Amino acid sequence: MRTQYRLGIDAGGTFTDFILADKKGGTRIFKVLSTPTEPTKAIKNGLALITEETGLTAQEIVSNSDLCINGTTVGLNALITHTGAKTGLIATKGHEDSIEIRLGHKEDGYRYDPDYPPATMLVPRHLRKGVSERVISDGSVKTPINEEDVRAACRYFIAEGVESVAISFVWSVLHPEHENRAAEIVREMMPDVRLTVGSQLYPQVREYTRTSTAIVNAYLAPILQRYVEAIDAYFRELGSQHPVRYFQSNGGLALGKVVSDQSVYAINSGPASAPQAALDVAEPWGDKNIITCDMGGTSFDITLTKDGQANVNKNIDFLRYRIGIPMIQVETLGAGGGSIGWIDSMGLMQMGPQSAGSEPGPACYGQGGENPTTTDANLVLGYLNADGLIGGRLPLDVEKARGAIKTKLADPLGISVEKAAYGMFTIVNNNMVNAIRRVSVERGYDPRDFVLMGAGGATGAHITALAREMGISKVLISKLASGLCAYGQIISDVKYNYMAPAPIRLEGAEAAKKLDNLFNSLEARGKVDLAGDGFSEERISIRRSLDMRYVGQVHECTVEIDPFEVTEATIEDIKAAFHARHKELYTYDEPHNAVEIVNVESTIAGHVDKPERMKIGAGKGAHETLKGTRPMVFNADGIAQDTPVYDGSLMGAGDTLHGPAVIEEVTTTIVVEPGWTVNLHDSGVYVLTADAATEQGQAESRKELAEV
Repeated sequence: MRTQYRLGIDAGGTFTDFILADKKGGTRIFKVLSTPTEPTKAIKNGLALITEETGLTAQEIVSNSDLCINGTTVGLNALITHTGAKTGLIATKGHEDSIEIRLGHKEDGYRYDPDYPPATMLVPRHLRKGVSERVISDGSVKTPINEEDVRAACRYFIAEGVESVAISFVWSVLHPEHENRAAEIVREMMPDVRLTVGSQLYPQVREYTRTSTAIVNAYLAPILQRYVEAIDAYFRELGSQHPVRYFQSNGGLALGKVVSDQSVYAINSGPASAPQAALDVAEPWGDKNIITCDMGGTSFDITLTKDGQANVNKNIDFLRYRIGIPMIQVETLGAGGGSIGWIDSMGLMQMGPQSAGSEPGPACYGQGGENPTTTDANLVLGYLNADGLIGGRLPLDVEKARGAIKTKLADPLGISVEKAAYGMFTIVNNNMVNAIRRVSVERGYDPRDFVLMGAGGATGAHITALAREMGISKVLISKLASGLCAYGQIISDVKYNYMAPAPIRLEGAEAAKKLDNLFNSLEARGKVDLAGDGFSEERISIRRSLDMRYVGQVHECTVEIDPFEVTEATIEDIKAAFHARHKELYTYDEPHNAVEIVNVESTIAGHVDKPERMKIGAGKGAHETLKGTRPMVFNADGIAQDTPVYDGSLMGAGDTLHGPAVIEEVTTTIVVEPGWTVNLHDSGVYVLTADAATEQGQAESRKELAEV
């Protein structure tokens, strides 16, 4: 760190988290309710809270911070609620409907469901205008561009009040001149409109993916531009000496201008920082296989890191819209503290995906919510302190929680409130376990080979139950867990992705030279951009990837390689890496078949200085931090047992305790089920390990399941 502080802000659906790190290694977390209708208000409230607790003014913090970093759900929320900008599309004539035709089928999981409705189009049919032009697959021009078609589209867009325009022509990545000329005309006739050019945003082969990505970007660009301008202006008023950085879905930081121009990269920026944070937290134990679970008020996000590398997805259907750019794989489930319990038409209890959010919130918040939620269940089960969340700033009403569960669930089902609450707890856990399986088991990973990392304010109440169900015997929860994504932001690097189409058969010296030149040109651009961002060459790293397939295949797979000179000899290394990856994904390879490349990508990172790791003093024994006991329910019979409660803020390194127990931190609560032991490490991380009997029980359960 070059200055006194570094500030990370992660705006979630229910809470906005703040991490403030200082040069001496002190790291503190702060939490305020999010303000979805006015996102900047939550930032002001958070800085006011920091001032209240530290005595430092917002001006002192911001003006003395080397980095102020913001992860936002503004783009994600606009996409979920379909409240983006009014967008127009200029496409090759005859291809205006490619976003509805898609790839000829519905997304995976619904291909054969006739009742599954079509996705809502971000650009309605009347705002998709065709232009007479055609480039063919070798990059040559078959039909020159008709500029009058572009002008006619602009006149119509002006009359319709279009705010943003996407341009995407067939094979434009091999001949971008038509798109570039259309862009010149749009800028001339519509100077105030936001413009996205497909071949510039996503220069990759595949028309549908490129068009859809360009539309999503255009749809979000005005929203992100207004957000970035408001945030940047606010921080300048506070005396910021450095531009605000924004976290991207690719796991890196970028300037506000980049985010507003390439808004699609900011869609899922919040949870994308979790893998980086998890690796840092787990470093003292050398753990590199980590499943990170982030349960907030609205959603449950899972990320997986294998051998120190986070899963990265491209060309995925995200919220039903195809997005091509690389994104940290985040499995998101509507299972948070605000997830609502309800009874379906079969008379069965369900949890979520609908959420009470922060407004009105769970019934126990006392803000008008009447539906029973996960938080209400945890309060009734005794896991949460009725004195309130966030250090007592958000008091909880037990009677309102009991009333909501009784009225909506317990009485209709004819069971006690406690049994209904434990049923809610169990169902939401099962939903989360199924989501964890999707990123692990269904991708060929055995979750027992991983450490489970707790993140988010609500995860601690469920973490040992989740580990028990997954057969995982080691859990890590940092004292910063409820703001882990914000922490991940302040230790992350600046990162940009540079792409190019590369229809190359991987054979011979000419192919090697062409591929080598292509990578070098992409990386030269990246180095120039990062140099302009203040990074010297020794602080820049490069990672390459190629979309490859056997000649004749329809789909390709992504292969990552280190940067090296591509020659006839090293081509064989690239082929070997492809064969291995193909076998890993599909259980077979064809080493004697010809291999071709479709697209290439270079990821260029500028490495920032990391703040010092948190360090806590030695403890005097967990018994010294005992606050008292309260009744808690740990099984389906609904019978409570008196359980010790410990003050996490008083615990020190080396303190150890055994479950059942609860540890109360200021911004999270850790429920330690029977059969688990907890030790607090001097890095401020709780290490939870399953006792031998618990591990034996897990093994027997897995064996029984396998036999079934």
